Amino acid sequence: MERLLVLARHGQSEWNLKNLFTGWRDPGLTERGVDEARAAGRALKQAGYGFDIAFTSELIRAQRTCALMLEEMGLRDLDVQRSQALNERDYGDLAGLNKDDARAKWGAEQVHLWRRSYDVRPPGGESLKDTAARVLPYYIETILPRVMAGQRVLVAAHGNSLRALVMVLDHLGPDTIAGLEIKTGVPLVYRLAADTTVASKQILARDGEADR
Repeated sequence: MERLLVLARHGQSEWNLKNLFTGWRDPGLTERGVDEARAAGRALKQAGYGFDIAFTSELIRAQRTCALMLEEMGLRDLDVQRSQALNERDYGDLAGLNKDDARAKWGAEQVHLWRRSYDVRPPGGESLKDTAARVLPYYIETILPRVMAGQRVLVAAHGNSLRALVMVLDHLGPDTIAGLEIKTGVPLVYRLAADTTVASKQILARDGEADR
């Protein structure tokens, strides 16, 4: 039984390009983001992967990334389920602000804590711990049973919703997760063991060659 789970962060968004806090705001992909999504799909196809179902968030940048990846794989009609549980972390009052402007106002250390720490919330927003509190139940109740039943599953989501999931899959502590950056459009390929733990992990470069 294959037990395949592939995670992919959306391609570059318009607000990524502008260096803005995005959160639940809903900008589209840049041209580079479209290219990243298509390249991710091609890399997966070249590596011989296919999918039976895909999951994505309620935000356009993740949905478009998912659609472009599947299109490149010849899977345009695949069942895609959307859920707010997979949305990016809510940045609250920071949403729409330039990150450099935020550093100038609150200091680099405070902004780094808001962006990377596990349990520090930005004003009016969610911490990574809060994000995990909605991502993980959805994973356990909806996504994981599909994987364990032998379905090949793609999850196209966001930097922080995926960080919350990778933290559990890779057994990372709060201190370690602070340094984890998930690249846009680079698939993380997991194969799970019969006890739901990770049997293997591969980071798939966009040209189809494994990073490690």
